[in-house]
Amino acid sequence: MADVRLVKVQKAYGEAVVLKDIDLHVRDGEFMVFVGPSGCGKSTLLRSIAGLEDITGGELSIGGKVVNDVPPAERGVAMVFQSYALYPHMDLYENMAFGLKLAKIPKDEIDRLVHQAAKILNIDHLLSRKPKDLSGGQRQRVAIGRAIVRKPEVFLFDEPLSNLDTALRVRMRYEFAKLHEDLKTTMIYVTHDQVEAMTLADRIVVLSAGKIEQVGSPLELYEHPDNLFVAGFIGSPAMNFIPATIVAANAAQATVKLASGEQLRCEVNAANAKAGDAVTLGIRPEHFKAVVSDDAPVNRIAANVTFVEQLGSATFAYSSLPGTDITLTSELDGQLRIKSGEALTLAVAPAACYLFNADGLAFARYAGRDVRQAA
Repeated sequence: MADVRLVKVQKAYGEAVVLKDIDLHVRDGEFMVFVGPSGCGKSTLLRSIAGLEDITGGELSIGGKVVNDVPPAERGVAMVFQSYALYPHMDLYENMAFGLKLAKIPKDEIDRLVHQAAKILNIDHLLSRKPKDLSGGQRQRVAIGRAIVRKPEVFLFDEPLSNLDTALRVRMRYEFAKLHEDLKTTMIYVTHDQVEAMTLADRIVVLSAGKIEQVGSPLELYEHPDNLFVAGFIGSPAMNFIPATIVAANAAQATVKLASGEQLRCEVNAANAKAGDAVTLGIRPEHFKAVVSDDAPVNRIAANVTFVEQLGSATFAYSSLPGTDITLTSELDGQLRIKSGEALTLAVAPAACYLFNADGLAFARYAGRDVRQAA
């Protein structure tokens, strides 16, 4: 196993800079996931670590060795791509053994490594089959097995589940988590799916426009995003953002006023804010609670329901906010019966309110508060 360290790493294609001063340390044995929208540079960063892209600035080291000028085959990494790229005329055993044969590994050692990897991936009973006889998930396991037999110090995965259907993706997420637990090898995984990232990662790197926005554990990013971009990217459905104005602020809380006139209290450190400052209020859909009685909490928002999705376990209500063109998304109790056109009053706990300044930076929230309570 090995750690991966990047110091001020840059990548440019002519005048176009796609990676900007990337500073990152992937710890030995860690499962790290790169996420971000299309074009943010996550695959370019992965390919740079693999040596498939030459970096144009900075220093990249694997296991303490600087590898800026080291060929891909000598970096001790193995990469699994979105495309399985299996040889159709070879059976599974031959596909997994091919690279080892080229490296002139002894036949008995090849046999041991292939069967060992196949057993880990639960495809040892399929080794005589051709790729065309396999499901998508089984083909992806073969591609992973081809990487495992090389015994790399670092595994690199570039959106390996993108070609699979939804049900199989869920199953394969479990398989990847189990694989990391079994091998205890450093793994770096690229995906645009933040659910995959939250499920698999020890830590997540959120990228935007070629730079790192934030690095942290899944819950750290969910509960304490540094800025509007991270807050909006992590969480499904996405966080609601509402323009607001500071009414009063101190180091323990802030009171904000919405365009509709309603005022909400937010438990954040707003010591640097003052009355009249423009801010953005952030509320996650799952932190809303429908108000069903008059003795309701004070942090309330009145809205008009425009669309409802009743999924059994949860009811998703999409509501217009009076005086604005904003649509609020709320995830409510599945037993709640509401219809389009109805008025809806939503409550949110002060501890569940996020607040961002005019530059999009988050006011610090307090750890350990119970965001589930509506007041």
